[in-house]
Amino acid sequence: MSIAYKVLTAEQMATLQREGSFAGAPIDLADGYIHLSTAAQLTETVDKHFAGQTDLWVAAVDLDALGDAVTWEPSRGGQLFPHIYAALPVAAVIAQGPLRRDNSGQVVPPMAG
Repeated sequence: MSIAYKVLTAEQMATLQREGSFAGAPIDLADGYIHLSTAAQLTETVDKHFAGQTDLWVAAVDLDALGDAVTWEPSRGGQLFPHIYAALPVAAVIAQGPLRRDNSGQVVPPMAG
């Protein structure tokens, strides 16, 4: 299983849970795809794009469940990032939880189970 992560506000997480899918944050809608990060990219993504924000959530997304909707494309520093060219269905979210960091400041991804 290939897993990537979506950082969401509490309101966006509530929308995903209530509606069963998430069309994207304003930046996603503007770019035409939903931005995700790998576990290795997650802390930098939060620090760069969500600095100073509180009440954030992280959703672990099963990329295999999304099939051809996922495209890996170069972005920050030439790294390949997973992008979803569709709405994110709640069925593809295998774990979720409030954003938390370990003692070194790294974001801890939510774990399934």
